[in-house]
Amino acid sequence: MAKKSSSGAANGLESLFVDGLKDIYYAEKKILRTLPKMAKAAQAEEVSAAFEKHRTETEGQVDRLEQVFEMLGKPVRGKTCPAIDGIIEEGSEILEEYKDEPALDAGLVAAVQSVEHYEIARYGTLIAWAEELGLKDALPLLRETLKEESATDETLTKLGESGANKRALQAAA
Repeated sequence: MAKKSSSGAANGLESLFVDGLKDIYYAEKKILRTLPKMAKAAQAEEVSAAFEKHRTETEGQVDRLEQVFEMLGKPVRGKTCPAIDGIIEEGSEILEEYKDEPALDAGLVAAVQSVEHYEIARYGTLIAWAEELGLKDALPLLRETLKEESATDETLTKLGESGANKRALQAAA
């Protein structure tokens, strides 16, 4: 919960924006640590490759967030994000519960897609706030990341629909 302050500026849109940056920075760093585990656990090569590609993209996204912090003259640091912790925990449960099962890839794709949806929502909000705050230099960086997150979401949908979901269904029959 945000701290209350007697200063209007302390609890204004800029503070929300910086808190949002800290939140997504924490999330991206956590995702960087999680994606290799999911890539290794994936059964299909195309699922593993998609997770590895997203890991590489996430490194660039972290770099762009660091640039935004620098533009604002703020220290680069994350803020614990219970939402991403919960989403990643769900992914870990899928890894444990469906290890060596035909449904594993379908579950992993769904788990990573949940992460993407969270990121898409967060970046969309940060872009709107950056526009309101007149942070013109931050906008291209945030928009580039949102574009990557949306493309990854589309890739994951295709992976699920074209293979992972079907393999899980066929194995259950």
